[in-house]
Amino acid sequence: MCLSSGSVSRFTLTRSVVGDKGYHSNQVLVDLEAVGVRSYISEPNRGRRNWKKHPEARDPVYRNRRRIRTARGKRLLRQRDERLERPFAHLYATGRMRRVYLRGHVNIRKRVLLQACALNLGLLMRTLCGVGTPRSLLGCGTTMLLDAFLALIRIPERLWPGSATIWLPSTGLGHRFVHRDVRQLHVSVSTVFTTGC
Repeated sequence: MCLSSGSVSRFTLTRSVVGDKGYHSNQVLVDLEAVGVRSYISEPNRGRRNWKKHPEARDPVYRNRRRIRTARGKRLLRQRDERLERPFAHLYATGRMRRVYLRGHVNIRKRVLLQACALNLGLLMRTLCGVGTPRSLLGCGTTMLLDAFLALIRIPERLWPGSATIWLPSTGLGHRFVHRDVRQLHVSVSTVFTTGC
C-alpha cells in the first residue's frame, strides 16, 4: 500500500492511499474514510455485493469504486504499478529471489531487505552516474577517467623508481633488511571485476 499526499486545493491538504486488490476490504475502506484519507484501492471481482450485513461499508466501497475509475485514479494506479510492482517483479524474477530457499520469516525478511537495498543502490548509481552495475561501468566513457586517475597514482613511481621496491625483514643474521624484489602494481581498467555469480 502506498500513502501519498495529494494536491493542495483551496488550502486543504488531501491524503490519498493507493493499493492493490489485496488491501481491499470493507473494514479498511471504512477506517480510511473515518480518518479522512481518500482510497484508490483496486477492487477484486467479488460479484454482486450484499450490503445487509455491512450497511456502513456500502458508501465507502462505492466511493472508492468511483474514484478508481476516474482519470486521476487510473493515473495513480499506473504510477503504483510502475514504481512499486515492476521493481519488485524485477527483484523476484531477474534478481532470482524466487530461487532462494530460506526457512524462517526473519531470514526471508533479511534477504528481501538486502536485495531491495542492492536494487535501490543500482537505481541510485544509474541516476547519478548513468550506469547501474560495476560491470557496465567498464563499457562507458568513465574508463578514461579511471585511467587518468591511475596515471596520477603512478606519478611518484615514475619519478622515483625506488618507491615500488618492497623491503622485507631478513631471516638471517646478516643485514637487518634485505632487498627482496621489485613488484609493481599492474591494474588495468579493462579488467572485468565480477563476483563470479
